[in-house]
Amino acid sequence: MAKLIYSMILSLDGYAEAAEGDLGTGPAEDQEVHAFINDLFRPVGTYLYGRRMYETMVFWETAHTEPDLPPHILQYARDWQSAEKIVYSTTLGSVSSAKTRIERTFDPDTVRRLKAEAVHDLSVDGPNLAAQAIAAGLVDEYHLFITTSVVGGGKRFFPDGVRLDLELVEERAFDSGLIYARYRTR
Repeated sequence: MAKLIYSMILSLDGYAEAAEGDLGTGPAEDQEVHAFINDLFRPVGTYLYGRRMYETMVFWETAHTEPDLPPHILQYARDWQSAEKIVYSTTLGSVSSAKTRIERTFDPDTVRRLKAEAVHDLSVDGPNLAAQAIAAGLVDEYHLFITTSVVGGGKRFFPDGVRLDLELVEERAFDSGLIYARYRTR
């Protein structure tokens, strides 16, 4: 059975989206971090997105056409393009990337079947969609990329009202100050 992974960059105070501005220093634009993310997510076969996260990530569909991109960025684009994408949205009319379909509602039983049938891991991206997967007990691993900034508010990485007992299985500090921590459910 494939794993469902929830991963995002978050602030030191736990926000996946800041109320105002970005999440601060240590972002994935750093070559060392981006190469690590490439290797980490290359095995992912399916990405589960909400509309807003999909609209952010669809850049990768055509990123390879941008001039003078470094090899690690081009590699991420190729990996992203080769994966399946499912966008959960009640408002999105169409998608602009290959291997992508729209689902109007998040159905935990359907995701359970996807996990059971998948050869490669799945990733759920975005705090709103991830909150539904967490509440349904579907997330197997949490990959946190923690910046050095405190942003004081926004959307939390973990939803309120959920208790999780996790096991730390990997950690890494990057020269940029970003900290990576991978946890799995017990």
